[in-house]
Amino acid sequence: MEFLDNFVKLINMREILSATLVLFSVIDILGAIPVIIDLKKKTGYIDARQTTLVSGILMFAFLFLGESILKLFGLDIASFAIAGAIIIFLIGFEMVLGIHLFKGDTQGGSSSIVPLAFPIIAGAGTMTTIITIRAEFTQISVIIAILLNLLLIFIVLRASDWLEKKLGHTGTEILRKAFGIILLAIAIKIFKTNLNF
Repeated sequence: MEFLDNFVKLINMREILSATLVLFSVIDILGAIPVIIDLKKKTGYIDARQTTLVSGILMFAFLFLGESILKLFGLDIASFAIAGAIIIFLIGFEMVLGIHLFKGDTQGGSSSIVPLAFPIIAGAGTMTTIITIRAEFTQISVIIAILLNLLLIFIVLRASDWLEKKLGHTGTEILRKAFGIILLAIAIKIFKTNLNF
């Protein structure tokens, strides 16, 4: 009972809500629905459990070891962000022009990790945000925020077939082109923010 009381004292609902909403807006899993549907069409299958697990591992690794991991490889956050931006740019390019740069894996395993888990879900923006909110909120609030976002990611990935049926072919194509342009703009913004001329 004492443990439960101490745990309740640690939890700050306002912090959890703020951290969850910040992460949710950066991850933008609802906005990634066209990418998920597109990858599923190419590969035939996306492993929702594997994608969520890998995304979670990446997020928690960055929460606890973020800057240390990058320093270990002699990287800074800006370089990491630019690498993610290049992949995001190529995905957006694919979606707008209807071409295929990423080769599909018939098992869906590789697309569940790259580009879906990284950089679409747990990309440079997510990693940088985790480092930022770690300094602003308590660790327990950030952990709960990550877990809530992972739950939502899993639900959206599992519901992708249903979402595709509801949108229909035309709706999916319109959303795909529109989100492709948004991805290109996001990639360019990341480039502009992180390139030092």
